[in-house]
Amino acid sequence: MPHAYSRAAKAHDNTDGIRLQKLLAQAGFGSRRKCEEIILDGRVEVDGELVTELGTRVDPKRQQVRVDGSRVRINPNHVTLALNKPRKVLSTMDDPKGRFTLRDIVGDKYERIFHMGRLDYDSEGLILMTNDGELSQHVMHPRYEVAKTYIATLEGRISGTVCRRLVSQGVQLDDGWIKLDHCAILDSSRDTTLVKVVLHSGKNRVVRRIFGAVGFPVKRLVRTQIGPIKLGDIKPGSYRVLSQTEVRSLSKEVGL
Repeated sequence: MPHAYSRAAKAHDNTDGIRLQKLLAQAGFGSRRKCEEIILDGRVEVDGELVTELGTRVDPKRQQVRVDGSRVRINPNHVTLALNKPRKVLSTMDDPKGRFTLRDIVGDKYERIFHMGRLDYDSEGLILMTNDGELSQHVMHPRYEVAKTYIATLEGRISGTVCRRLVSQGVQLDDGWIKLDHCAILDSSRDTTLVKVVLHSGKNRVVRRIFGAVGFPVKRLVRTQIGPIKLGDIKPGSYRVLSQTEVRSLSKEVGL
């Protein structure tokens, strides 16, 4: 069990670092006062050592800070974006055929930024982008597949029974059996049904293939949430920078 503020932790307490409570505030843990309470409550470790002394300085580039066992990740050069991809935009940064890509939305403002996952050409909604390689690897790794929420407009009137069966039993696709985590009918008319679906799979065009397999082709598909990050009111073709609190919640979701 880690002991409070050992010699190893003191060795890193230098004037070149940043005060621990300031680092926690920048990482989205609340006000400086709130972060001081977190330290005094014995919830913070630096390089595996419990630190309870206010004013401790750390170097976030060289040292590992954890709160309640979860790593605090903050790098001033890292940025993570939530982008609303419209239809007819490729989930890539470049296209030799000259079609619209994500670069046409984010431009060249951010160096080495790339997308975490894709949406097919005709689908819309939330795509996350980052220049944080470690975060990207975890978000896209099958081991940490995060839940994704979609609103789908289907051809025809699907029944609640079919929705429940897609959750309880699933459906056989060409690349294996798959189930939805959640399926709810939001609205329906004579010719269409609006459904909300949640699933963890990152397979290509998986929502379209699931409903196509049971006879209800998808007319429109919008991704509204990835893990804890929601599309919200981001307009199509626009994006916003995630707060440190949001990045922290996403990092925790994928085991960082």
